[in-house]
Amino acid sequence: MKSFFNAILAFLVLLSNLCCASVHAQDDKNTFIGRWDMVIMQEAKELPSWLEISKSGRSTLVGRFVYAFGSARPIAEVKVKNGKFSFAIPVQWEPGTNDMVFEGKMIAENLEGSMVYSDGKKYDWMARRAPILEYNENIVWGTPIALFNGENLKGWRAMGENQWLVKNGILESPKSGSNLVSDATFDNFKLHVEFKYPKGSNSGIYLRGRHEVQIEDNHGLAPNNLLFGGIYGFLTPNQMAAKNPDEWQVYDITLNGQRVTIVANGKEIITDQTIPGITGGALDSNEGEPGPILIQGDHGPIAFRSIVITPEFKQ
Repeated sequence: MKSFFNAILAFLVLLSNLCCASVHAQDDKNTFIGRWDMVIMQEAKELPSWLEISKSGRSTLVGRFVYAFGSARPIAEVKVKNGKFSFAIPVQWEPGTNDMVFEGKMIAENLEGSMVYSDGKKYDWMARRAPILEYNENIVWGTPIALFNGENLKGWRAMGENQWLVKNGILESPKSGSNLVSDATFDNFKLHVEFKYPKGSNSGIYLRGRHEVQIEDNHGLAPNNLLFGGIYGFLTPNQMAAKNPDEWQVYDITLNGQRVTIVANGKEIITDQTIPGITGGALDSNEGEPGPILIQGDHGPIAFRSIVITPEFKQ
């Protein structure tokens, strides 16, 4: 009889340990869930990136990842073992054909880890939780500011050799070259831009230097988050509002916290939607800070005749 009770006791202890191990494993997984602003240390550069980890079903972790360029891409599974997580994703625009492999763990309140790039080289990265920016329901707008004065590039700087010029009151990038960044930085704002591109061209406007509103010759195509009016890789317009190339077009964009509304050529194509994170090509991953306006000039010719921003009024 004593041996029977000992066997029962041993079974209960084993069951308790298994339950505790299961709970601990779930706690490990829950630790990593959320959105993370990443910095990858690669070839002496700090590359802004972004990671989202979420739960699918009872226990499987999945996610999304944004590298220093390209769009958000899905992560089929984030594996967790012994307090560490790992995942692999196929190449998008990176060189080579090897998967990019990530490993990470929690250090204090942050994540730290390594990435094996598509060329086989290994780099370190770190990430902190992305902030939740407050949406101001009673926002008061200040005085409109003309970011482009119609005469020169005052208030802007090229990120490299400058190909931008001003001709007859028009700001032009006649060929692919450097991006253009405003000297001033902004928090919440309304942005009015009037632009024109030739057939087949591609550009974009980065809000706070981190979230690209795509500009591309997409007239007649179905809406897509990679095409005209989309928040690149994240938010899809409700319709394709692009005009024909060589026609002047207009964006009116409102950014309040992490919510964006986009009116393209008089049509509201995105309404008060939350931008999940930074897009490829962002200047940095510091989502909680004000940032500049960035105009993409490295994908094709583009012209602007008006860039006016109305920042939030703050006493």
